[in-house]
Amino acid sequence: MTASQSGKTEAMLDIAGQRLDQKPAPILYVGPNKQFLTEQFEPRVMSLLDEAPTLAIKVARGKRMTKTRKVIAGVPLRLAHAGSSAALKSDPAALALVDEYDEMLANIKGQGDPLGLVERRGDTYADFVCAVTSTCRRGMIKIVQDEESGLRFWDVAPTDDLESPIWRLWQQGTRFHWAWPCPHCREYFIPRFECTRWPEKATPFEAERASYIECPRCGGVIEEEHKALMNERGVYVAPGQSISSDGVVTGEAPQALSLSFWVSGLASPFVTIGERVRAYLEALTMADDGMVQTAINAGFGELYAPGSIGANDWHAFKRRRMPHKFGEVPLEVMRLTAAVDVSGNGFWYSIRGWGERASSWQIESGEIAGFTNEPEVWNDLANVLLDTYGGLPISLALIDSGFRANKPNEGPTNVVYDFCRRFRRFCKPTKGYDTLTAPMMRGKAKMTIPGQRAPVELELVRLDTDFWKSRLHERLAWPHEQPGGFLLAADASDDYLKQLASEVRKITPSGRPQWVPLTRRNHFLDVEAMNEAAGHMLAVQKIPLGAKRQETIDDDDPSPPPVVDPPPGAPPPNGVRRRMSGIAARLNR
Repeated sequence: MTASQSGKTEAMLDIAGQRLDQKPAPILYVGPNKQFLTEQFEPRVMSLLDEAPTLAIKVARGKRMTKTRKVIAGVPLRLAHAGSSAALKSDPAALALVDEYDEMLANIKGQGDPLGLVERRGDTYADFVCAVTSTCRRGMIKIVQDEESGLRFWDVAPTDDLESPIWRLWQQGTRFHWAWPCPHCREYFIPRFECTRWPEKATPFEAERASYIECPRCGGVIEEEHKALMNERGVYVAPGQSISSDGVVTGEAPQALSLSFWVSGLASPFVTIGERVRAYLEALTMADDGMVQTAINAGFGELYAPGSIGANDWHAFKRRRMPHKFGEVPLEVMRLTAAVDVSGNGFWYSIRGWGERASSWQIESGEIAGFTNEPEVWNDLANVLLDTYGGLPISLALIDSGFRANKPNEGPTNVVYDFCRRFRRFCKPTKGYDTLTAPMMRGKAKMTIPGQRAPVELELVRLDTDFWKSRLHERLAWPHEQPGGFLLAADASDDYLKQLASEVRKITPSGRPQWVPLTRRNHFLDVEAMNEAAGHMLAVQKIPLGAKRQETIDDDDPSPPPVVDPPPGAPPPNGVRRRMSGIAARLNR
């Protein structure tokens, strides 16, 4: 796996030619589409067969040769493309070569994944080998540093975070990385996009001439002229292995059923470092996500995460953790709100406390698992929302009732309305919209409730999700020393923090804002955005500076407060006297 213009297809031709010349066996080559196969790859195959002397004399020409089937040394070389399931199932093969796997259809006319069809062609050969190459596409990946070797490897990402089939295949294998020796310190490192440097505020043209690679070991400047020697001395290294300064690899590679290799596009001898950087900066200048993705995928051979340039780093949110733990309520908290995201198999909720100038504290966040078409899980949610925290009840709870077709696990909407009807004192259903004419629109709506003949009128809160998610991210970037920030409990989980940074805001070519998901798990981002709206509905921004509650008796203390009897002969309270006087007056009429 590597970038474009890195010799992937030429390598496949070399492999096929070597096998046909030295150990002839049926070969199946699979390209991404028919046009690529007939207009680009087949002419290159003929050049190979005509120009290699040992192969030219073995080619069966005439009627036995077609555009998609060649016979060399008595065995066929079949050229197929991913759009034809019949071609993928036509001939058995001892060697299969799959090119540009990420560009292939996920399901070939209902027959399944193209790679699966190809692998079945080798069932009759004990020594069957399948080689797959491609330029990767989209996905969210991070880099981890090996403490022993000091090398920085690609981490294994959850499959839900990857849209690139080739990357999923690669991380199931041995995960070898191409490493270079620094021409200055002689230490090996793994080149990637993060190592490139160019002058600040340089134009794409200026950056092309002044860009370079910075050694992550010594900070040395590595230029295009060093590339040939570094590639000559380069080696493959896998996580768990180390490289000595003379290029000797030690240690065991991860155990896996397949060998997998990744090479940075920076190592390509056909495209310079400056050309890669220029293409990237030109894409940024155009503010076109498609062009930026092409620059990252095809230029550097790395995954592209939409909107990841400048995205919030969830690690930075750890600084917002405070000493209090879940269930503990700081004295600065004056009001409580809750927000709930509903899915088909449970709830995601968060309770926040509000204090001076809209400062907020995380009181509790969690998940309630259960099928939301059953009453039991709704009773569990009711217990959470009806509880008191630090002696304070929840003043307002917003529950998402919006159905979206791209969320198949969405909970049933009318059940949300029924729950809000039961607890209409403080629970309100919401619907989110990409944009509205106002951040929030409140109005009465008639809802159909199961078991109710007539529609029930409830207040429905419509939210501009762009506004409230933006407001949440502003709170996350709030200066720590100023009131109004977004504060977390000491036991806020890393998963919670990751979900807060699970989407980034982009502007489409039409000028409309769009929140692009980086991971599929974004429940807490939605929930805390709703909490921001709930706080606004309570006007928490008007809570005065320095506001605090008086200390209350610990809820966990089982001993009741002492009862003080009134002194003998003390008159009854004024309220009792007034009621008794009224009764006597009526009797005397």
